[in-house]
Amino acid sequence: MKLLSPIQTRALDQATIKAQNITSVDLMERAADAVTDWLLDELLLDYDTEIHVCCGPGNNGGDGLVVARNLHRAGYPVRLWLLPAARHSADFTHQKQQLPAGLIGQEIDPAKLPGIPATAVVVDALFGTGLSRPLEGVAAALVRHLNDSGATVVAVDMPSGLYADAPQPADCAVVRAAYTLSFELPKLAFLLPQNANFVGDWRLLPIGLDAQTLQDTAADRHFVTADELRGRLPKRPKFSHKGTFGHALLLAGSKGKIGAAVLATQACLRAGVGLMTTRVPAVGYDILQISAPEAMCLADPATDFITELPDLTPYAAVGIGPGLGQHDGTRAVLQQLLETAKVPLVIDADALNLLSAYPELQKLLPPDSLFTPHPKEFERLVGEPAHDDYHRLEQLRDFTGRTRCYCVLKGTYTALATPDGNIYFNSTGNPGMASGGSGDVLTGLLLALRAHKGISPLTAALVGLHAHGRAADLALPHTGHAGLLASDIVRFIGPALQELMD
Repeated sequence: MKLLSPIQTRALDQATIKAQNITSVDLMERAADAVTDWLLDELLLDYDTEIHVCCGPGNNGGDGLVVARNLHRAGYPVRLWLLPAARHSADFTHQKQQLPAGLIGQEIDPAKLPGIPATAVVVDALFGTGLSRPLEGVAAALVRHLNDSGATVVAVDMPSGLYADAPQPADCAVVRAAYTLSFELPKLAFLLPQNANFVGDWRLLPIGLDAQTLQDTAADRHFVTADELRGRLPKRPKFSHKGTFGHALLLAGSKGKIGAAVLATQACLRAGVGLMTTRVPAVGYDILQISAPEAMCLADPATDFITELPDLTPYAAVGIGPGLGQHDGTRAVLQQLLETAKVPLVIDADALNLLSAYPELQKLLPPDSLFTPHPKEFERLVGEPAHDDYHRLEQLRDFTGRTRCYCVLKGTYTALATPDGNIYFNSTGNPGMASGGSGDVLTGLLLALRAHKGISPLTAALVGLHAHGRAADLALPHTGHAGLLASDIVRFIGPALQELMD
């Protein structure tokens, strides 16, 4: 699913109008009807609920006028508020002329903003994706008034005051919506942590935009759904054997952190690797043999941390980092791995921290290596973002372009940046994953997919991220958010992957 800029979105609207031989008013009616249906079917409006529709002077306001008209005709008590403006769009003017006699739009008095009770539902149709400067005057005052009211705010297309795909000045007036209803496609702004309090829960409403134009429109940012990943995993041949699906090596664990090695190993096994070998310090040998009997265990000569790199000849992919520690001997193992590996690498946790502490090691990175940092680990690699989440995305893109590697920035809507400059946002997962060990599970899962020679680096990363979050979603009904453990995610990796193959 492509994430389009406001300019591309407007071009898609115009292409739809031309391809389907409709007018811009027809498309506006479609959008407003979709919003109305959502309000009635999902929000379950009560006839006693006070409904306020706030409209700006442009086409977003035109959407709001149609919504107000639809709700009024359905018998709901609607109060319609119009933002004072010197100019209005042609479609806004047309829709205002279509208002029934019993529905009168009241122009907002800057000196006396409308009274809105906390029990009301407010439809925010003030400004959409075209906004490029902070709200001022009565518009800013109205937005702050809506936020202070405590009412349930439903934003049409975008929360008013929020830029669609760019940073904005601090302390701007932005609607804090409970729900945001976007047409056909999400916006980049929806996926960034800094905007969560404005966007609320977002929904996509289909309005029949032209599929061919959307397919032909170039985009370097994407929101990845299950539909786009089905069929990417090769089916298991009837006469396959364990050698068919790769032999993975995991370098993980140190005294007190052998659990990280266990979780990553179990995840790799559940993700379908053919053979699994885990290198742990001697202190972890018994633990790993008992907790992951399907894996082979190579005990390091050192008791508490890894100090020697085994022969890499048998392995199709190598993972390093979970629970590894940052001892000097372990740093030497990482350096040797970077210098000698001829197979895909998955680099996580303390291996990332060692790369941050010894930046000269980054020059040794083999192309197509896959990094899996959480935000703090990423900051250690590239430095703190200068201002906001948008700059962090630019840092992510710059890092993968410079290293020719893939990088997963973990979090809600985990972002994957690729060497060609694309960024992909994952659509699965839930807040229960915010607990220790979830990242170790992801490392093991990705390692299994990278060991499979029939899967490209991009597919391995996208499928791995999706399956990781989906496994947590499948576990959630059994555990709840607070009770979700990393080991629960491991249990559901198989079903999550199977969904993409059915």
